[in-house]
Formats: sequence, C-alpha cells, structure tokens
Amino acid sequence: MESNTETIENGSSDEMNDVEVAEEQQASGDWYVVQTLSGQEMKAKESIERRRALEEVDDVVFKALVPMEKVTEIKQGKKTTVSKKIYPGYILINMTLYDEQRNIHERVWNFVNDTQGIIGFIGRNPQPLSEEEVTEILAQLERDEEAARPKIEYEIGEAVKIKDGPFQSLKLSVSIFGRSAPVEVEYWQVERDE
Repeated sequence: MESNTETIENGSSDEMNDVEVAEEQQASGDWYVVQTLSGQEMKAKESIERRRALEEVDDVVFKALVPMEKVTEIKQGKKTTVSKKIYPGYILINMTLYDEQRNIHERVWNFVNDTQGIIGFIGRNPQPLSEEEVTEILAQLERDEEAARPKIEYEIGEAVKIKDGPFQSLKLSVSIFGRSAPVEVEYWQVERDE
C-alpha cells in the first residue's frame, strides 16, 4: 500500500510540470474525478499515462493528475518537507468522455475502468468538474509549489507549550502572565500540552 506522503528530496517535484501541462490541456477536454483504491493513486496515474498511446486513446484521454501539496513537518526534532495527496483515494483525469450527442465513449469508459487501481467514476453519469473548480485546484497546486505550508495539528483555543525560544517551557492558551499578550512563535516551537 502506498503512503499518502512522499519526502521531497531536492525541493523539486514533477507536480509543477503536471500543473503546466494540465493548464495547457484544460481546453482539450473536461476534468473528471475518478476514485482509486487507497494508496494506489500514483500507480493508477502512471498506468493511464503509460497506456494512453499503447491503447490509442491519447486523442481522447489527455492527462491524469494526482493533486499534491508540500507540507512541512517536524519529526523527531527534524524539519522535513513532504508531498501529500490533497484528495487521497481520487485522481483527476482530463478527457473527452462524452461525444457530441452526450453518449459515453465506450473505449474511454472501458480504458479508465480497466486501469489497475481504479474503482470507477464518481456517479452513474459522471459530470465533469466546472471550470471554476479546475481553476481553483490548479491555482492551489501552483501556490503549494511556491511554499510548503506547515502541518498544523492544533485547534484554535487549544493549550500548547512552547518548547523553543525565549518563552520556552511556558504554557499558552489565551493569556500569559495573567493577562492577554500576543506572542509570536513559529509552528515548530510549540507542542500540544498534555
């Protein structure tokens, strides 16, 4: 079973290339959400990309995309950046699923459903994502390429303890020293107060 995260090694990933290609091909077809087996998203994507030309569907199946985001985590005191699936269990496929009469292209339907790791389309009569949804997903992927976001596992109002910096060992929730005072700390400087 594949993990939902992958360590990014040189700060570079194929996602930027995927975003650029996805934007170029956005006008070529419609984007559909397809459900995959848990942890099989990348294998399904790679299988689609590899089989497109072999099975001669590259004229109607244009691109498969697994939306990923960079997340910065602290594990065992070390800061690491990992790539996480935004929609675990799903991939996006840019394709022409319907003909001009709104009938499903059987070869496209069968190609996608016969791909290893794919459960199937969402819904009995799959509907494409709207242009706004696609634009938002692609914009999110571009934003995530620019800077990794910290993995925040805290909720507003939750008590935390500062583990680094000048306020080390203090416990924060709403107030400090009996009165409300703003304190700026990095996300890696706090931990859950147990």
